[in-house]
Amino acid sequence: MNPTKPPPQPPPDGAKYVLHSEKDSYDFVANRTTRKRNNFLEATGHLIKGCLGGGILGIHEAFMKCGLWTALFVTIIFGFYISYCQHILVKSAQTLYKRLHISEMSYPDVAEASLQVSPFPKLRKYSKLFRYAVDVTICIDLFGACCVYQIIIAKTIMEVIESSQATEVGYLNKLRLYILALLVPILLLCMIRTLKYLAPFTLVADVFIVVCVVSTIVYGLKSAPPISEVPAWKGALGFFEFCGIVVFSMEGIGVILPIENNMKNPKQSLRVIVCGMTAVLLFLITVGFFGYWGFGEHAVSPVTLNFPSDLFPTILKVLMGIMIFVTFALNFWAPFNLVWYYVSKKHDPKKHWIWERVYRGAFIVVITAIAIAFPNIGNLMGLLGAFALSNMGFIFPAIIDLLVVWEVPGLGKWRWRLWKNTFIIVVGVLLFSAGSYSNLKGLIANL
Repeated sequence: MNPTKPPPQPPPDGAKYVLHSEKDSYDFVANRTTRKRNNFLEATGHLIKGCLGGGILGIHEAFMKCGLWTALFVTIIFGFYISYCQHILVKSAQTLYKRLHISEMSYPDVAEASLQVSPFPKLRKYSKLFRYAVDVTICIDLFGACCVYQIIIAKTIMEVIESSQATEVGYLNKLRLYILALLVPILLLCMIRTLKYLAPFTLVADVFIVVCVVSTIVYGLKSAPPISEVPAWKGALGFFEFCGIVVFSMEGIGVILPIENNMKNPKQSLRVIVCGMTAVLLFLITVGFFGYWGFGEHAVSPVTLNFPSDLFPTILKVLMGIMIFVTFALNFWAPFNLVWYYVSKKHDPKKHWIWERVYRGAFIVVITAIAIAFPNIGNLMGLLGAFALSNMGFIFPAIIDLLVVWEVPGLGKWRWRLWKNTFIIVVGVLLFSAGSYSNLKGLIANL
């Protein structure tokens, strides 16, 4: 045995991660399993698709709650902030790959490993709890997004069939009936257990999103008042509602590690984040700015419902509704598989085929019930952004980064790494508390 190279430390109390010497020249890329990997452009495209979802259809409502110029400025700030948190999560993961001699890890893996091999022995026993916290937050975020999608589909169908407006008496009760009517079609759709039948629709959905962005500019400018008449600032309550929605609309922390794990050159991760998030930011700013400026204080979500009732906008609304209906199943697939991983262990493997369908049906019923109870797209997106993504996107990455850098390379001069991550955590906690309160208040007010 080479005396200059200490043997790996045994994992404490049956832990699954083994800490190796910092001097090891472990190449995690070379040790990844051989399969088709994504180049820089493909990885950037996946990040854009992972961040842009139903949130872009409601971002104009966020601008309306906050004020045009304040929203524009803060959206740009959040773009940089979210991108940096994605970067520190990827950087922490790549450091752990080398220390643990593991070629790739998921977000929950990174959370568990960072605490299990941390320099704080008393905290290591909570590593599984940290993993579960990430798992639960991911599920809340993605299942919650399914609620948003179901409301968007129902509102689109209702508007096309009845041309109903949000200001009409009994509008919400009528909308709830449409959401309920979607239960059976969505239930049948989500019984599809493989992605290969659904994945091609994501490409078509991306095309429709681009068409939607261009259409927002065109129709928004046709009805836009003088820009000096648009409020630049609304108030603190609206500001925190806006923060939740904008975080929900652009946060891609859940997809960044799967993308990194499948890159030909993971060292290009920072470039992928910069380019991908720049594109996401431009899309969101365009829809938010022109959507609010053009459609004003009575704008509704999704943004397509503000378009005129001409032939092309009507066709676009229908096609967007169909695409969101299909992508509902894609959005449902990831969190359900995570839940099924845990609950399947409690059932006889011979009966998994029936139990999986039972759980799928149960989750769809719960999602539909939540959508019926709170059919408010803006506040629901804001609550998800503030409650789930403030933790998953800001607080957890900062904690992981601190655990990874605490001893090597250390906290730096004047402990700048400690203060930097403390600032990120404080902002996350502020968004979590104030954003959750303001959006929950809005949801309850619309019951």
